[in-house]
Amino acid sequence: MKLLTIKINIFVLILFLLTDISCQGLLHKNDFHYEIPEHMNDGLVTGAAWEAGVDTSNLIHAVNAIKKGKHNEVHSMLIYKNNKLVFEEYFKGHEYKWDGPHYCGNLVQWTPEMRHPIMSCTKSITSACIGIAIEKGFIKDVHQSIFDYLPEHQHLKTNNKNYITIEHLLTMSCGLAWDEWSAAHGGDFTYDIDRLYTVDDQIAAVLEREWWAEPGAFFTYNGGGMVVLGEILKNASGMDIEEFANTYLFASLGIDSTPWMHYKNGRIESAGSLSLTPREMVKFGTCYLNKGVWNNKRIVPAAWVTKSSAPYNNNHDIKVPIEDSGLNGYAYTWWISELDHNGKKIKMYRANGWGGQAIMVFPELEMVVVFTGGNWAKKSTLYKIVEKYVLPAVSEYNQLKTKS
Repeated sequence: MKLLTIKINIFVLILFLLTDISCQGLLHKNDFHYEIPEHMNDGLVTGAAWEAGVDTSNLIHAVNAIKKGKHNEVHSMLIYKNNKLVFEEYFKGHEYKWDGPHYCGNLVQWTPEMRHPIMSCTKSITSACIGIAIEKGFIKDVHQSIFDYLPEHQHLKTNNKNYITIEHLLTMSCGLAWDEWSAAHGGDFTYDIDRLYTVDDQIAAVLEREWWAEPGAFFTYNGGGMVVLGEILKNASGMDIEEFANTYLFASLGIDSTPWMHYKNGRIESAGSLSLTPREMVKFGTCYLNKGVWNNKRIVPAAWVTKSSAPYNNNHDIKVPIEDSGLNGYAYTWWISELDHNGKKIKMYRANGWGGQAIMVFPELEMVVVFTGGNWAKKSTLYKIVEKYVLPAVSEYNQLKTKS
């Protein structure tokens, strides 16, 4: 009898464990259900993924992988395709904190209404403002010497530095010594872009550097050059970049004014200081997808979008630290890549920010993909998400549609 009781108990235990595992697996499989993004009267039209040729089963797998932490900290993932926002999901993650452990602040649940630091995606906003300024006649063209618009810094026009053009700053090819990728970012002001917070004159701190290469010949990631572009825009238009962006870019996109960070002397940090909601990031990306047009209104010159989506001169085969993007080209602050889709290479260009911020534009797929994240001290694997889940979601649905 005792042996029988033990056997029964073992059987019940095994049955319980199997049931529990099965329920957990079922629960995990169904813990995320696709929902059409909510219409929020923000200018974005929303719609069902399947109507845009996107297979939601792949996206469900992506969400579950993100929730398991397989891609470190992803805070949001949005897909805009065929003129509609068809996918939108937010996750838990840490706020950015300059002096926090691994740059992490409070753990929060990110939502559509919360603005997120977009880091160096800010550079692409600055670039757009320069393109608009040229179209409106504030600046003649990108081939002008930067010193044409720096009246207070003429004393730095030495040693042939007058040959640095606006285009050289936009393409990170000004040739001046600058080290932004070899040191840890944040907290202790250890590398060049952070040191701009400690100096009295950021423009001088950039332009006093010695030569590393002839302008236009060599790529060196230089956020300081973007701060110089902000100063050029202010001197050319009479508006600082915050006012200019609000007037000529954000207002047209239906984006409420967003503050830019200021240095202690009042100059605006125009390289990485903006925060936007992911939906606002989608709007900006959609404007570029539509060759500078948003809601049938021309905002950014079409030629500027073209220049932004093709590598400049020798800006090829560049590897970005702590991300999985491989080798990239670089244009007017936008990164250019090729990805596999349905057996062929397609182009993607993106505004890119430290920590996993990205506005990815896929012209051939009529698609924009936006991510925000908190991978400040960990590797960002956004390409793996796109290649494993997003692109197959588009191709597999189209294949199924063809077969049916």
